[in-house]
Amino acid sequence: MIQVSVEDVEIAPGHVFEWAVVSSKMVGSTGTPRPGAATTYNQAKHFAVAQDAHRANDTVCAYVAGTFDLPGPVDREALGSALLHFVRRHEVLRCSFQQLVGEVSCDVLGPDDVELKEHDMGFVGSADGVREHLHRTFQQVDPLSWPLIRMGAVVRDDSATVWFACDHLVTDGLSTPIAVHDIAAAYEAFANGRTPALPETGSYLDFSREQRRRNVSLDADDARLDHWKTFMAGGDSFFPRFPLDLGAEPGRMYPAVNETEKLLGAGELEKLETTCRAAGGRLFMGLLAAVGVSLRKEGGPDVYRGIMPVSERGRGSYAHTMGWFINTMPIAFSVAEDQDFAAVMANVRAASAEMQQHVDVPFVKAWQLLAPVEYTKIRYWPYAVNFFSYLDFRRSPGALHHVPRQARKHVWLSRTNGFCFWLHRTDTGLHMNSIYVGTPEARRTVSGLRRTLTRTLENMTGSGEF
Repeated sequence: MIQVSVEDVEIAPGHVFEWAVVSSKMVGSTGTPRPGAATTYNQAKHFAVAQDAHRANDTVCAYVAGTFDLPGPVDREALGSALLHFVRRHEVLRCSFQQLVGEVSCDVLGPDDVELKEHDMGFVGSADGVREHLHRTFQQVDPLSWPLIRMGAVVRDDSATVWFACDHLVTDGLSTPIAVHDIAAAYEAFANGRTPALPETGSYLDFSREQRRRNVSLDADDARLDHWKTFMAGGDSFFPRFPLDLGAEPGRMYPAVNETEKLLGAGELEKLETTCRAAGGRLFMGLLAAVGVSLRKEGGPDVYRGIMPVSERGRGSYAHTMGWFINTMPIAFSVAEDQDFAAVMANVRAASAEMQQHVDVPFVKAWQLLAPVEYTKIRYWPYAVNFFSYLDFRRSPGALHHVPRQARKHVWLSRTNGFCFWLHRTDTGLHMNSIYVGTPEARRTVSGLRRTLTRTLENMTGSGEF
């Protein structure tokens, strides 16, 4: 699986169908849901921001989508059954959200209370037309409107490209390969007259309730926030600033640039992983070290300060469950020029171990308690934030089929005020998907950082040094 803008993907023309999620009790509504369930802190903040932005007519459109191929001729009835099985299987996809008084809550329909309604969208005769249609359709996902997923396929005589798009309320980075695997496996079963046999899923609402229970007494004086307080003491804010110039004016949002580049081939990445293990670390630690050193080489500080997503799925049933199972944690370590690779890796390893001791503190709750003014006033991150993310898609469900299925993840933002990038490992190597402000200075900065990061990784692979 590769993470790339859908606008950069070549999808063959075909007949487009969409399967819309509807209630089997009241078509066009959310039916008779089970009311008042808890949301996670991530969901509550995300939904409240969307409401506030909608009232101010200041919305930023975003989606997380996926596409993959099925060999044909495709059994459209079996595909519709697979998509319905997928929605019924994952509780969070049957949820609707609202904020009437106080906290955001969600209602959830039972598995048998949802159906799919097929819509024939007509033939699209060019690859450009398919890209435009999917990108336009993906943007129609709205956190304030149910359902929070759109699904369909581009059907041809000899194959089909299946697509889906979600709002972040119900998905995260690992949910996309889960969705691809579930839909493809269910389709194969139904097309061959079998019942799908997939691993057990967990209840996202149970996950939400447990998160709330653990943190109901958390306040600003709680010792569990000491890690965040120490991190903040080393900088000027709750949010660590991206240290290079992007040419962005404070308080302004810009049209977003979305690019994906390959940094290392599969063989080079395996060598780098061996180098990291020899230094007592893991690959993600070596990548984080390389990012910190590359920022310093480009004019950044001797201490890397950033935030990074941490998965909360674990290895149980949540490992196969759609949802937003992500916490965000701060990390800081020295990348001073007089340190060799082993020394920086030791710094990253120590910082990572310290971070892991505090991962139970939800990012949004820490933000609310430690930076209450920013939490209340800003809709988005206040400026370009230093952010690091790494995913190994080879470890996700169905990874063995990613290449033949041409599995792709598509993350998109209409506007931004900063720079986010996601490093991801596939069967073909290490890739970097970047979304950043569309200014000339930002283009130069991101291009320069990407070149320096590639050289740094190549040096680490070859000599074990930066």
